[in-house]
Amino acid sequence: MGTTVRNAGGLDVTTDGAAGSGPTARRLVLGGQLRRLREASGISRDDAGYEIRGSGSKISRLELGRVGFKERDVADLLTLYGVADETERATFLEMVRQSNQPGWWHRYSDLVPSWFQDYVGLEESASRIQTYEIQFVPGLLQTEAYARAIASQGMPEAVDEEVDRRVGLRMYRQRLFNQPNAPKLWAVIDESVLHRPIGGRAVLREQIEHLLEITKLATVSLQVLPFDLGRSGAEGAFSILRFAEPEIPDIVYLEHLCGALYLDKPEDVEIYSKVSHRLAVDAQTPEATRKTLQAARKNLLD
Repeated sequence: MGTTVRNAGGLDVTTDGAAGSGPTARRLVLGGQLRRLREASGISRDDAGYEIRGSGSKISRLELGRVGFKERDVADLLTLYGVADETERATFLEMVRQSNQPGWWHRYSDLVPSWFQDYVGLEESASRIQTYEIQFVPGLLQTEAYARAIASQGMPEAVDEEVDRRVGLRMYRQRLFNQPNAPKLWAVIDESVLHRPIGGRAVLREQIEHLLEITKLATVSLQVLPFDLGRSGAEGAFSILRFAEPEIPDIVYLEHLCGALYLDKPEDVEIYSKVSHRLAVDAQTPEATRKTLQAARKNLLD
């Protein structure tokens, strides 16, 4: 359960949903609440930054949840914003401590770049994940053999401890589907994915069989975009993460060779939301997709 309190200015401050989320989501919720308090107090970012021996840009990064919090800074900001109630202050400071706890993916920090650690943290806190892939089966739907083929770049002889751990990270991410509040996953894949023999025909066949099984889950929806329909305005793969917590904006995730982009401006998210809707209309229905998967599996058996 979350906590809702009202500050001296009558502004409701709630942590509903944050307590059960990962540290990334807690950081985003905390930043959003501090922004609301600052705006309600009529205090500029520069003035708030001066109070914590920083700058307006530091306040911006804190409010966007892009950096960690220090208890001292948050305590000083609460005082500046007129938050004197001890219960309310304790709630905020507990959120600081929770947001600074390392996530389970911290054990893979030597393998995973920081920009992807952020994504894993957001992924585990999302209530809905929409993804479009043009080359591979989405990571959350991959079998271990398929993931291993990708991690080893199709060279089994190159498999080592690092590859094993990369595969282990991908498999552990899939535990999302076994949680009580599992996020809804909606995925669209290009039809070419079903004909690209990642790891060989046997690995691809097993992967397609896995898709047939996992799409029986009520939380998973899969659609195939046929060859003849192109990409419906999408130039590449992307994911949209949506959250139950009102403080956390929808986020578009775009990965590239040197890193990733996280888009959260409403106008940017709206563009990708429209593309997602177009994809859903153009792609085969989940029922038709299952027939396509069955046909692809049959072809791999011949």
